[in-house]
Amino acid sequence: MIEEGPSGGRPRVLLPKARVGPLRAVLKRVGIALLLLFAVVAVVYLGRRGYRDTAGGTLSLLDCFYYATVSVSTTGYGDITPVSETARLVNTVFVTPVRVLFLIVLVGTTLEVLAERTREDWRKTRWRARVRDHIVVAGYGTKGRSAIKTLLGSGVDRESIVVVDPDPRVVGEAAEAGFVGIVGDATRSAVLKQAAVQRAREIVVASARDDTAVLITLTARQLNPRAGIQAAVRESENVPLLRQSGADHVVTSSEAAGRLLGVSTGQPHVSEVIEDLLDQGSGLDLVERDVRPEETGGPISAVPEPALAIVRDGRTLPYDHAACSLLRDGDRLIVARSSPRAGEHAADGEER
Repeated sequence: MIEEGPSGGRPRVLLPKARVGPLRAVLKRVGIALLLLFAVVAVVYLGRRGYRDTAGGTLSLLDCFYYATVSVSTTGYGDITPVSETARLVNTVFVTPVRVLFLIVLVGTTLEVLAERTREDWRKTRWRARVRDHIVVAGYGTKGRSAIKTLLGSGVDRESIVVVDPDPRVVGEAAEAGFVGIVGDATRSAVLKQAAVQRAREIVVASARDDTAVLITLTARQLNPRAGIQAAVRESENVPLLRQSGADHVVTSSEAAGRLLGVSTGQPHVSEVIEDLLDQGSGLDLVERDVRPEETGGPISAVPEPALAIVRDGRTLPYDHAACSLLRDGDRLIVARSSPRAGEHAADGEER
């Protein structure tokens, strides 16, 4: 996670947390220190008659806590001292070793915190130096999470995804899920630079507001003229503005949902197939691939997989277009495939 400073200064990198964080280690050591302290209190209280207090009288439980604290912390004011042979023996064979262990715990905690900080700095430097050809997802709401789920289902490595969002809570969730994240406004070039957007392969703009999506797209395109930018908007009237800002593909989320509702009303099974296609890796998947050498020169109907369209010169042509009767070298096919998990789902259905 990369987090902006309190005054909106330079963001700082917080990578996905290790299994055992420094806070848990510190709390564990504090617990050990308290157990040692209470053990000394118990021993001193049981043998309190062997101690002398300059204030006079027998030691109370509070006096025992006081003596244990100043003794274990090596402060040693000298107002309470062991006078009996038993009390001195206990201090020699028990309190002194506890004092040494207590110091080891304190020093060890400090060293561990420093080591963890050094390790985090090293991880940040290493990440900055190595990150490239990654995917930046601006917005970790419903659209951003769904986009990441689809990317993971299509085989994208989790470590190659960087999340940018202004909400620290949701970016914390992204970090817990194993992604590098940034708490900050993705419309700011400083924040996108921390995500190394200038070396990114793809940029997914999934903000909640259309105007924010336009600003993010403009900033990202200025920093990286070569990356593919996929953006989502709520209203179709903003699609041309996104394209002018530098987006390669724009998805209208509200209209897409409305179309799916319309299809499900009249043709519910068709709607199920469309939803299945959108859920990458769960059943039927749409895959874009290059035309193979043995397929060149033949019609699209000769392709062994169900082919729905070809992409030629930046245009997407449906399977029944006249141009699909002759596949060319450099064409790309959009085909339907059954994911490996589809057979498992079918088998589960038959068992039920």
